[in-house]
Amino acid sequence: MTVRITAEPFDPYAELAGYTPRGEANRIGAAATFIGFMRDLNEGDDITTMELEHYPGMTEKALEKLRDEAVKRWELADALIVHRVGKLSPTDPIVLVAAWSGHRVAALEACRFLIEELKTRAPFWKKEQLGDRERWVEHNTPG
Repeated sequence: MTVRITAEPFDPYAELAGYTPRGEANRIGAAATFIGFMRDLNEGDDITTMELEHYPGMTEKALEKLRDEAVKRWELADALIVHRVGKLSPTDPIVLVAAWSGHRVAALEACRFLIEELKTRAPFWKKEQLGDRERWVEHNTPG
């Protein structure tokens, strides 16, 4: 499965080690990865936890569409997206994006495209806990 949303903690390095790209092995010359972690600071405020919500079914379809766009645009051998939902603590992995291609430029550009587009087009909602108050995140921080 190349797109997965999970409420359980995940180890991005184990995900990569256990994943076999779907493309022909002799045609894969490069892989690029991005791992995003929960920060303990946003907009100058200390964040103690975050709740990440999504619409089951709709969110997976949005991520699959992004993945398919990247595969087609950069002629990737494969691409992988794993995204966490639920309650997170600082330093928890939130997202893993990986792209495999024949050459490094395609892998790197596709990986960047996937994470940037995911941050703006995927239907996720974040609620941050700031000590004794909480707030919904209205926009993502710039790359």
